[in-house]
Amino acid sequence: MLVRRCGFVVPSLADRTFVRGLRRATPGTTDLAEHRQRLKKELIALDKAAEDKQGRGFAFERFLNDMFTVFELKPKSSFKLVGEQIDGSIELTSHTYLIEARWRKAQATGPDLGEFYWKVDGKAIWSRGLFISYGGFSADGLTAFGKGRATNLIGMDAQDLYYVLEGKIGLKELIEEKARVAAENGGCFVPVHQLVIV
Repeated sequence: MLVRRCGFVVPSLADRTFVRGLRRATPGTTDLAEHRQRLKKELIALDKAAEDKQGRGFAFERFLNDMFTVFELKPKSSFKLVGEQIDGSIELTSHTYLIEARWRKAQATGPDLGEFYWKVDGKAIWSRGLFISYGGFSADGLTAFGKGRATNLIGMDAQDLYYVLEGKIGLKELIEEKARVAAENGGCFVPVHQLVIV
């Protein structure tokens, strides 16, 4: 051991049991697994909660903010601008994503996507949008939204969230892959099970 060769005596480093414990520990692994389990329980509880629609929407925003914090995406809580509200923002690989969080069992429609598109489009040209619709997106809505316009959005649904919380894919990796698919084919939403990396 280098410390011993230098002649320094650090009592804890001389304790073989302590040193063996350091070798076994994998920083962050247990913590992330515990956070995933906790978040998964919270999401299931939120799904079963009998709160009013608006209350559940705010609870969903808080849940997402907590999830973004766990996955080190530097979240910012919801904020209001003149005439509009943004449900938050995150930062990933030097890109800022504005967040739209929808807690509805019904699928998001073309007008829902269009409304958020214009919110994002009205910001800096490098802004991106992450539309998280718990109920998913209607096929007709995706088709209508995709006609004749470049997208600045990517979509996530409940299945995406559960894949992340079950440890099947990292949240950063999922967002990056969805952004890549959107850049390559112009579609704002692809189900997580169709991504090549899963």
